[in-house]
Amino acid sequence: MQSDFRQMLHLEPEHGWLNDPNGLCYFAGKYHVYFQYVPDAADGSGLKCWGHWQSPDLLHWEYTGVVLRPDHPDDRSGVYSGCGFVKGDTLYLFYTGNVKEDGDFDYITNGRGANVMLVTTRDGHHMQEKQTLLRNADYPGFCTCHVRDPKVWEEDGSYRMVLGARTRDDRGCVLFYRSDDLLHWTYETAVFGQDGSYMWECPDCFALSGRTFLSISPQGIAHETYRFQNVYSAGYCQLSNGEAHDYREWDHGFDFYAPQTFPAPDGRRILIGWAGIGDIPYSNPTTVLGWQHCLTLPRELRVRDDGVILQLPVRELGQLRTSATKIDGRIPVPTRLPFELWGITEGDFTAELSGILTLTYHSGVVHLRIADTAGYGRTERFARLPECHDIRMIADVSSVEIFLNGGEIVMTARIYPADTAAMLSGISGTLYELQGIEVISDGSNDRSDR
Repeated sequence: MQSDFRQMLHLEPEHGWLNDPNGLCYFAGKYHVYFQYVPDAADGSGLKCWGHWQSPDLLHWEYTGVVLRPDHPDDRSGVYSGCGFVKGDTLYLFYTGNVKEDGDFDYITNGRGANVMLVTTRDGHHMQEKQTLLRNADYPGFCTCHVRDPKVWEEDGSYRMVLGARTRDDRGCVLFYRSDDLLHWTYETAVFGQDGSYMWECPDCFALSGRTFLSISPQGIAHETYRFQNVYSAGYCQLSNGEAHDYREWDHGFDFYAPQTFPAPDGRRILIGWAGIGDIPYSNPTTVLGWQHCLTLPRELRVRDDGVILQLPVRELGQLRTSATKIDGRIPVPTRLPFELWGITEGDFTAELSGILTLTYHSGVVHLRIADTAGYGRTERFARLPECHDIRMIADVSSVEIFLNGGEIVMTARIYPADTAAMLSGISGTLYELQGIEVISDGSNDRSDR
């Protein structure tokens, strides 16, 4: 029987609240994953810090504890999201230092300081002195106090930065800055939303196969039947001639937000997102157990000829397979969580997992349905897909990530089954049993009463 819903494939906190992935990079022979973290409150009600994992291979992880705390005048209300930039033997970590003044403020147009902060490290977890690079006065006059989430990269001999923002007339936008030394930044331009959103969070600008993409997490887009079904969206646009176009969601499931990408040493671009979302109308039963949320599996990105980004789990996860069984979708097959399914589909189908999850493809529509007993308020999600010829599903102890057509459509959801034993039916292909990733931990410095 299931007890604490602890997973075997996903990075999750031992205690407290996790949300946005931050500072993703490969540095000094290791992958580094930072994340927004409230170690003392599983409901996320405390001050946000950064926690840190590192790994040589995306399979064996070490948790080094809280590495950034709100202990500076310019980040005293929280260490918010940001990025990692590698230069030589130094990792530069840029983040938003949140400051909320005491008083009668709305904290949108007044009362909030949104500071771009920098701290450097030579090993990924011992930090040097913090520096403040940008303050509210350094942002364009059309911005509110909601400017955050720096992402930095190098291009054409100089450094670039994007920041997510909310304008005074309630439009989402991304601000572009330039620097010659990573310390002094000059505003250049902005890209504005035309989608009805009032805030663009967690921007990421990157090149892939000769195209430039802007990833954003917009808030305020009107919900539709087949798109924008979550409280907040997360997606990407192609960027050309100073304009963003062809917005497409990264994930059509229940639990996905604030993704960030980074280059692997072999040239792959890898994405990791938060397998959660803020202000949700559903819940997670682990909160009463003292912890909440996880990150998605790392995903490799590649671009199709039409500009659609395909996402698939990183190839390293194939090393976790312990057995392979050919299955016929007409016969229910017993398995245990976690597992991986590679399936071939021909026309319409209905796949079912132990009566708790049903995935249907019919007449060009994907329909994901989660039973009340496992969804904790998660019900159904839809996506349009003209044809479906393959499916890849990775089910962990309390989550599932589904990749259709080589990652053209992806659906992520937290599910909370009563048992790790499962029955799978409706799809023919290969079923792999999986062992878990390894995570060792030194969380002794996590608690605020350390």
